[in-house]
Order: sequence, then C-alpha cells, then structure tokens
Amino acid sequence: MASHETNPSPAASSKKKKRHSKKRKAIEVTVDASFPGAAAPVVGYFPTGYDPLAAAEPPRVRLFRHEKHHNRVELVVGAPGGGPDFVGRSYAGEAAAPQLCGYALGVLDKATGTLKIVPIASNKILRLEPHFEAQQPAHSQQSAAEAGSSVADTELNRQDLTQAYGTKKDKDKDNKWKSLKEQRNDPSAYLDLDLGESKTTADATDSEASVEVRNIPPYDPAADTSEKAYLFDEIIPKNIRPHLLDIVGHFESGEFGLKGYGSFVSNRVNKLQELQGEDQERLAWILSYITHLLSLLARNSSMSKQKRKEKDQTIRGPMIPQAVHRKLLLMFTEPGSSSLSTEKHELLVNYILVLTLFADDFRSEPTDICVDLKMNRQMLKPYYDQLGCKSVSTGAFKPFFMTLPAPLKFPQQVTRRRRRK
Repeated sequence: MASHETNPSPAASSKKKKRHSKKRKAIEVTVDASFPGAAAPVVGYFPTGYDPLAAAEPPRVRLFRHEKHHNRVELVVGAPGGGPDFVGRSYAGEAAAPQLCGYALGVLDKATGTLKIVPIASNKILRLEPHFEAQQPAHSQQSAAEAGSSVADTELNRQDLTQAYGTKKDKDKDNKWKSLKEQRNDPSAYLDLDLGESKTTADATDSEASVEVRNIPPYDPAADTSEKAYLFDEIIPKNIRPHLLDIVGHFESGEFGLKGYGSFVSNRVNKLQELQGEDQERLAWILSYITHLLSLLARNSSMSKQKRKEKDQTIRGPMIPQAVHRKLLLMFTEPGSSSLSTEKHELLVNYILVLTLFADDFRSEPTDICVDLKMNRQMLKPYYDQLGCKSVSTGAFKPFFMTLPAPLKFPQQVTRRRRRK
C-alpha cells in the first residue's frame, strides 16, 4: 500500500510563524527609596454623596494614629460651615471585614512615561461616614424646661443632618422610628385594641378590683357557642384584613410552595379551593395572620442581637405587610423596644392557638402547630388550659383533638397551704 504524506499549506505555516514571532517586552521596575521616612497616603471615600470639592472652602482633614498599634489610623474630614465630621477608621466598620487583596496608589506621569505605585496607609480604603457629636449639657442656671427643649432641638438637628448627609439605611431607620412614635402618641391607633365592655352584674361591679386579668385574646365569658367565645373581630381587626389576602393569590398562581409557609398553614391551604366568597376570605385572613404571628415569634425569640441578626437572614416566609407589622408591634412589644417580654410572648402564643381553633372549626389536632412553634404537646397543654380548651379522643391509639366548650371555663389557681411545723 502506498503511503500519502500531507504537506502543510503555506498559509498555515505563516500563521505558526506569526504566533511564535511575538516577543514579550521587558519593563523596568525600580524601587525609589529616596523618602524612606515619608508617610503613606490615605485613601477614603464618601458613601453619602458628599462632595468636598463643591464647597467654597477646603475641608479640614486630620489623621490620627494609635500609639501602640501603628496600623490603626482614623481619618477625620470636617465639613466647612459647622457641618458634621466624616470619620473613617481602619479598625472598625467596613474596614474590619476580611481582606484578601492589597491596595496601592498609582500616579502616571505621561510626560516621562513613568508610573509610580505607592502603598496606602494601613492597606485600607476608609469609608468616611458622618459622625454627630453630642452637644454640651445645658448650663446649671437654665431651667428644666430649657434643658428639655435643648434635648429636643438636638434630636431634631440630628434627624435633619441624617436626612441631609446620612446613608439610605440610616434615613429609612429614622423614618421608621418616626412613624412608630407618631402611632404610639396617637390614641386612635389603639381603638382596635379595645377589649369591649364586659357584661357584669351589680354584685360584680362591687368586687371589680378582685377580677382576674387573663393574658389571653379578647373573649366573652357569657357566650353560649364556641364561635362567639373569642371575639374574632377584635382578634383580627377589620382595617388590616385587606392586607391578609395574598395567600389566595399565592395558592392560585402555584407560588405557595416557594413562599415558605409553615406546616399548619400548608396542610390546610387546600380548603381555600373548597370555599367561596366570604368563607374563603375568612379562612385566608386566619391562615395569613397565623403565618405573620409565627414570623414575629421567630424573629423575636430570646437570643443575642448577633444571633438574632443571623437568624433573620435564614427565616423563610412571606413578607409581613407594613400595616400588619405596625399593628403587631403595637400589640406585642413594649414602647421603645422591639423584643418580646415573657407576658407578650405568652399572649402571642395564645393568639396563635385561638386562630388554629377557628381554622379547624374548634376541633384542632395540634401536631402541625407544635412543629411551627417548636413545642411538644406537654409544653402547649398549659396554654390550652389557660384558653379553656379540652382534649378529646375518638378511641384508643387515635389522635387527640383540642375543643373549645362554651361557656368558657378557666382553671382555678390552687394555692397550697404550708404545713405547720
């Protein structure tokens, strides 16, 4: 057999020659040590949009360095005209995050064709954030009223400076607290929290001081049916009900499984398909409100602030509407605090259990809600007893159901007498 040899074409050989003909250019790099004692330049930026070059006068710049730790520097840029100081620290805030690269400042001289690269101070790019110094205390001869007005003026000045130079996060935080303070000072915000007038006899009014205040949702002790025992219109106020219908859209669009609803709501959402009109809306209110109450309970569990911040990032579930969130904060948090006290935590669990009874037509199997609350049946038994519920079973080795007999009968507190010695 004859062997055929293929010779490369002249075009292909010319391409190979061109590829191998490329040569790398040598660049001379010299280290200039003529200023060994000179300080490294400091690099910073303003995240608030403040432009120091726009002012008529140049800003006052000061640099502070730690006596023992020389790599810790603090850059202070004072705005002219009595504005706030912008402070950047190399040891706190954004600069304290793990850094996997190094920074340097390059200066290109086009005339000579040289590029000078110098390291920057502390190898950090400083984030210059506005810093508001506290005003001096009022003079001792001023009256208490003048001192109070001075504190109020300081708070207003701080808010004005935040709106002018603050970051978007600080502005949103101030607006949120401002709206919450306005609602706390507005008496009309508490109209929906009225527990109603209880029907008492003449003898009961005489002993009004001895009436026990129970930490449970609004109820009617004289109700003869389970549906009227707890006041549904006060448990879910009418002004927030339009914000509790998103679950219907999630169920009909097929996005329900992606929203992170709890076990109790997921096992009962199919009832929405069987109901129509007002009955469907009523069940949607109940299931949505249970979901938002569980979210509030999960975000305000007793833990440190750092763990609470990490847990907020991992909590799954539909977003709480703003109107509903404000109502929940008014009902279950103390003024000036965003955490739950022991009494408010107990009240919140009682609200959830009462709504589960409404959802199951007052014959509820507590397995699903135990999973959502991360509590077993023995832990929930005191809550059910406090609500006046009773457990029933259809037979041996069958699940227990929680019912709500009417009229309500609450457990009596038994006081044990001490034995005489």
